[in-house]
Amino acid sequence: MSRTNFDMLLEAGCHFGHLKRKWNPAMAPYIFMERNGIHIIDLHKTVAKVDEAAEALKQIAKSGKKILFVATKKQSKDVVAEKAAGVNMPYVIERWPGGMLTNFPTIRKAVKKMANIDKLMNDGTYSNLSKREILQISRQRAKLEKNLGSIADLTRLPSALFVVDVLKESIAVKEARRLGIPVFGIVDTNSDPNNVDFVIPANDDAKDSVEVILNACCGAISEGLEERKAEKADEKAASEQAELADGEVKKTRVRKARKDAPKAEVAEETTEAVAETSEKEIPAEA
Repeated sequence: MSRTNFDMLLEAGCHFGHLKRKWNPAMAPYIFMERNGIHIIDLHKTVAKVDEAAEALKQIAKSGKKILFVATKKQSKDVVAEKAAGVNMPYVIERWPGGMLTNFPTIRKAVKKMANIDKLMNDGTYSNLSKREILQISRQRAKLEKNLGSIADLTRLPSALFVVDVLKESIAVKEARRLGIPVFGIVDTNSDPNNVDFVIPANDDAKDSVEVILNACCGAISEGLEERKAEKADEKAASEQAELADGEVKKTRVRKARKDAPKAEVAEETTEAVAETSEKEIPAEA
């Protein structure tokens, strides 16, 4: 079943590319035609690519791994933040911190610093500081929250990167490529699709275009998370059922052992009695 259709993408303006003079020749396979000096993207290919990307994202989410969303463009940052937060995935919508992936331990230290500031503020450690010092710490905390708050729960490298406008977020794409992290990207006619593992050819400037594609992809991620949840519930139920069955087997064995005990005792007594009788019947030697 397709997650998007031609009409949805057309209505959202996903087909509008950039001016012909700004195009990247590597995008030629995804361009349908040129009209008034503007390239028009082939939405039939976009539909197929969205479905392909959505299925891959679903499998990543189903395996319990994280997908990092990146969009620092003004017109798309709010929708990306909303959709990523809706499926409990980390996202970056402010400036991309250089080395965020390739120097991940340093980024984690900054996140921990933010948590430590919260802890010290809550337990009253900072109560003896001057107003100026408290203000400086609060400003530092606010800056960390703005840049790193949305990735506070990202304790390890993400398993995939979803990028809106791979040209603008080229540093993020390069870092992901260097570490072998698969890149999903909305790629416009002025961008290079060769550095993207899952290319979604579409208009990356219009909010509606980005939103309709994110709806499909985040919907697939949500399905993957639900399936993971259902599988865990089934595993737990099966485990409990197995434990219950094992307990019943043990109870049955105990009951059987108790039931057989009197018979064994009678048999033992009979054997002893026969042995005693036999000893009495044996005549004493002369």
